[in-house]
Amino acid sequence: MTDAAEGTRPDDREPSGSVTDLVVRRLASWRVDRVFGYSGDGINPLLGALRRAGSPAFVQARHEEAAAFMAVAHAKYAGGVGVVTATQGPGAVHLLNGLYDARMDSVPVVALVGQQSRTVLGSAYQQEIDLPALFKDVASEFLQQVTDAEQLPMVLDRAFKAALATRSPAVVILPHDLQQEATPTTPHEHGVVPSSPVWSLGSVSPPEEDLRDAAAVLNAGRRIALLVGQGAAHAQQEVVAVAERLGAGITTSLLGKPYVDESLPFSTGTMGHLGTTSSAHLMDTCDTLLIVGSNDPWTEYYPAPGQARAVQIDIDPKAIGNRYPIEVALHGDAAAALAALLLLLHGRQEQDYRTEVEQEVERWHRIALERAMTPADPVNPERVVHELNSVLPEDAQVAVDVGSCVYWYARQLRLPRGVPAHLSSTLGCMGAGVSYGIAAKLARPDRPVVVLVGDGALQMAGLAELITVSRLWKGWADPRFVVCVLTNRDLAEVSWEQREMEGEPRFVDSQALPEVDAAAYGRLLGLDGVRVQDPERLADAWHQAFSSDRPFVLDVVTDPNVPLLPPFPAGAAKLDAMRGALASEPDSSAGRLLERYADIEAG
Repeated sequence: MTDAAEGTRPDDREPSGSVTDLVVRRLASWRVDRVFGYSGDGINPLLGALRRAGSPAFVQARHEEAAAFMAVAHAKYAGGVGVVTATQGPGAVHLLNGLYDARMDSVPVVALVGQQSRTVLGSAYQQEIDLPALFKDVASEFLQQVTDAEQLPMVLDRAFKAALATRSPAVVILPHDLQQEATPTTPHEHGVVPSSPVWSLGSVSPPEEDLRDAAAVLNAGRRIALLVGQGAAHAQQEVVAVAERLGAGITTSLLGKPYVDESLPFSTGTMGHLGTTSSAHLMDTCDTLLIVGSNDPWTEYYPAPGQARAVQIDIDPKAIGNRYPIEVALHGDAAAALAALLLLLHGRQEQDYRTEVEQEVERWHRIALERAMTPADPVNPERVVHELNSVLPEDAQVAVDVGSCVYWYARQLRLPRGVPAHLSSTLGCMGAGVSYGIAAKLARPDRPVVVLVGDGALQMAGLAELITVSRLWKGWADPRFVVCVLTNRDLAEVSWEQREMEGEPRFVDSQALPEVDAAAYGRLLGLDGVRVQDPERLADAWHQAFSSDRPFVLDVVTDPNVPLLPPFPAGAAKLDAMRGALASEPDSSAGRLLERYADIEAG
């Protein structure tokens, strides 16, 4: 694959305009179709060049942090590199959360950051921050402040190549006075490095000897599990073929959930603290584990060390053996490695374990339904997401914020094949959901978007980015953009974490949220919306949301007392701490629901 456009003219040899005109032409060479950001004097020359060129498009967020999340989400939904720009000082600082999201979820992003003029650096000038120091950790794979115009084409090309090759953020710092200089030539002389906007991933396959060793481990297994992460995004057919050959069950990381068809009878769903009971059973009972493109951090939900022999496939050799003791490492592309491995695997003659796994999946589906239909005051949030299953369009795109809504997404939503779903997973940053949804919509404006968000995350950043939605939506081919707000007036995930992990009751001053009618706010912006407080109205409300001729805020008042109980058997060990914390709370509703959920999990 080549990421540079064919027939690109060598911009560094045909000077025209300013340095920033060269930057914009180089972005076009790297097939960048939009730049997310917020204006400021430190990048005014770059913004002027974007205006003159007309392409890439500039997408103005309400905050630099939101713009950075949009760039990350663009890379996740559209592929390629997400690009964000911000001015010096506070604008640069605001980028950090989004750039860490890119780093921790392995997403290629390039940030073009303004800086004060070179002549004032070191003088404690207004908005002068040591930007190389600020970005040193998050952009450890590539970080460069440009000091000479002739250096710029090479630095931009290396930034894109580093972002793509390492799947991480790269930062280019552009002093203001340098941006104002004339476009340089690239002389053919010592000390000047020419460069090209061309990159190719190629194909990496494990050595034959490693494949044979891996096959020997897998062929010897009797109770085999596959843990599938986002690294298997382009290996979905191969994953299923290997699981079928081995009679294995499949579970996924949170990032891997969109890449395994959860309608398969041996797909146990998401693993981990927010995962499913059937995935917990799979991890607890397997004797052999094949990890494909996953670096999931929930190590206590893996098989116990020594329980299972393990093989791991990953394009990043540094990730192999990070989370579980591995017997055979397969460094390579997941699709190529699995296709080669499949030729060496024996057909499974006995199907006892597969039958057991499928029975556990059926049991989990019954549990999930019973949990969703458990009465709550006024609406059970699990039911909100459960009802979405019957109306989610086959061509939808899903964005998920951080908080208790992630649990309900992981446990209740079964994505149709081909429906992308993304979130700030490893960083786990609240407030990114609406920004993710905007980037998804801009990447494919003809497809509907659903954003799942809690009221805490919406109040943190989402309300502001609804203003961005109100500004953009009339240009979308398909206006359907549904923001489903699970309003419970509580930072519920942290409330339940306090009970589970600290044995502490809910701290009202810390956890309670102010009342915001999100649907009314949406209507104030010219969007559509409705507030729902009756579970029997959910189905109609979802239909109304997807039938609207404009973006829609579906604000559902949900019960914060619905427990975030981990899947059993691990969840059973958490009950005593939760019960102890709840015993000192004045409202007994959470305690009653906890016992009800524990009974459902125990069967």
